[in-house]
Amino acid sequence: MPEKAERILRLRGIGKRFGAVQALSNVDLEVYAGEVVAIVGDNGAGKSTLVKILSGVHPQDSGTIEFFDTTTTIDSPTDARDLGIATVFQDLALCDNLDVVSNLFLGRELHRNGGLDEIEMEQRAWTLLRELSAKLPSVRIPVVSLSGGQRQTVAIARSLIGDPSIVILDEPTAALGVAQTAEVLNLIERLRERGLGVILISHNIADVQAVADRIVVLRLGKNNGDFRVADVTSELIIAAITGAADYSVKKTVPAPTLTAVAR
Repeated sequence: MPEKAERILRLRGIGKRFGAVQALSNVDLEVYAGEVVAIVGDNGAGKSTLVKILSGVHPQDSGTIEFFDTTTTIDSPTDARDLGIATVFQDLALCDNLDVVSNLFLGRELHRNGGLDEIEMEQRAWTLLRELSAKLPSVRIPVVSLSGGQRQTVAIARSLIGDPSIVILDEPTAALGVAQTAEVLNLIERLRERGLGVILISHNIADVQAVADRIVVLRLGKNNGDFRVADVTSELIIAAITGAADYSVKKTVPAPTLTAVAR
């Protein structure tokens, strides 16, 4: 029997202003366990601002954030991490001169007998990467020698070290080739299978339709549609993004059903 998925995150009426610019206005969003929610919109739609609010870079000016149905505040990146929100920004923030293991555990190194436990960290790194079906030649080569898709894999794997409930991916396939994009989309599927909520920010409608369960459209800082991927066409999504169609009337999104969730 399918069971109703647990709601991890709920945003209600989120607003954010920078001086005279209203970046977000009354934005709503829900994310459930084992669900990939894509947020799409044109430049200036408010996607980056929303990500920065969820990751603790900027506090919201209005509205409420609920995490597992408990109202909370996110005043810093530490607050977001402690809640269980991990963000992989577009620049990845990897240390090119360090190897894969060192990047995965950067700031969260394991220690033993007064020194680094290199063996345990390497074993955990391989275990995590295998669970994600990652294709890396070694965990002891410098990150600078990896391809764009492999670097994205390392950044996403690093976000899982803290055992988050939600992973936010900011343009993970930008500037990647076809094969590398396929690797990253496969990785997103693995995150869903682990029972995580995934927020995917992307301009690529084809990628979004290939991997997302729902698509939330932002336009000029406001909601302009919340669609099930199975029920929407790319033409309708583009119409919502450009403003050719108005879907700003908010509707209740039913929780997805899951047959199994693996953590």
